[in-house]
Amino acid sequence: MNIKKILILGAGRSSFYLINYLLENADKENWLVTVVDKTIQLANEKTNNHPCSTALGVDILKPEQRYHLVSDSDIVISLLPPDLHFLVATDCLELKKHLFTASYISPEIQRLNEPVEKNNLLFMNEIGLDPGIDHISAIKIIHKIKAKNGKLISFKSYCGGLIAPECNDNPWNYKFTWNPRNVILAGQGTAKYLLNGKYKYVPYNRIFTNSEIVEVEGAGTYEAYPNRDSIGYRKIYGIEDISTMLRGTLRSPDFCNSWDIFIKLGLTDDSYQIENSKNMSYKELIESLLPHSQGKTLSEKICSVANVAADSTAYKNFLWTGIASDEKIPLEKASPAMILQNLLESKWKMNPNDKDMVVMHHEFSYINSNGNQKHISSSLVVKGENSQLTAMAKTVGLPLAITVKLFLQGKISLRGVRIPVYKEIYLPVLNELEKNGIIFSETEG
Repeated sequence: MNIKKILILGAGRSSFYLINYLLENADKENWLVTVVDKTIQLANEKTNNHPCSTALGVDILKPEQRYHLVSDSDIVISLLPPDLHFLVATDCLELKKHLFTASYISPEIQRLNEPVEKNNLLFMNEIGLDPGIDHISAIKIIHKIKAKNGKLISFKSYCGGLIAPECNDNPWNYKFTWNPRNVILAGQGTAKYLLNGKYKYVPYNRIFTNSEIVEVEGAGTYEAYPNRDSIGYRKIYGIEDISTMLRGTLRSPDFCNSWDIFIKLGLTDDSYQIENSKNMSYKELIESLLPHSQGKTLSEKICSVANVAADSTAYKNFLWTGIASDEKIPLEKASPAMILQNLLESKWKMNPNDKDMVVMHHEFSYINSNGNQKHISSSLVVKGENSQLTAMAKTVGLPLAITVKLFLQGKISLRGVRIPVYKEIYLPVLNELEKNGIIFSETEG
């Protein structure tokens, strides 16, 4: 039997379930799995000396090393930071290798669609959690509504990577359960969505003041802020004439107003470096970011710029982080975003036995064939086992791994630059996810 070589680039937080699933199937399917990370220890930990695996410590930014790895594989899975996917994609196209990622399709990769198709390749993107499970779970219901001659008029989709309530021990009700940098930079850019037939555009400085309350049965009450470009998915989902289309991110109550203070002060800015950051205290950093105002206290200045009350929950949460303390900043020549991330990584770190929680919630409104308006809610709640075996790693890694398996078994015929909105992908992936405890609860009325 022909051996298939799978190359996995990146062995970080989201890789455990992906790698474990592929290795569990490797002997039966005749696969060789090579896991590559800049830190060889991470690659070794994930492969655990499995006989069908190889662990390598390689700097992917070195073109000749990356090129060699890709050339010696049949299929490449990139778990690298999103801005590095294009480097891998160009190698895969030149060397005629298939590529799978859990990340949003970048414009650069989307432009490769024609040559990818011509070379009979599949570049599958957005097959993780969000994006990923959100697509496959939503499109299944959309197709079900259409099959009954229903007309979809509203679709809202929300997802959040959170800390399980029983493991929360801070006033933010939040800990880092995935890439901290992505959390710090979340929402940057302009969110776009459709509401009652009207286009809505929300710039970054208003993203976290534009939240709404979302009730998720069995999981509780959350805030949701609009996420990226919801409008572009109308065509992809085949619902161009829909009146309301919104994708959002879930956070615990009071998170958004609290986080907005960091934004208003410029602490999520990653575009420049503070030259003397290591000689400053956090309090001095805040002072440097505030406008000069004679006679006002630091607290008064912060509250004035952020437009919050000194006795508000938002301001108390802000102070809890220590960002206005006399403690020295440990980073040299760091951006405000890097300084904030470093501080919060110590404050929002998961304890070894902490459990994270993934919550996903879809709301559909449609007119049925009798002209009556109907509503469908579909929700998913998954809890992790501990700080290593997380719900986030499970829900990001398993749909990606299952899709790779289906492809290598010849069950996916798609080619080109794609996302998983096709029945040949979403039905078998959802079925296998259910076997792994990733199950949606659906109600209709």
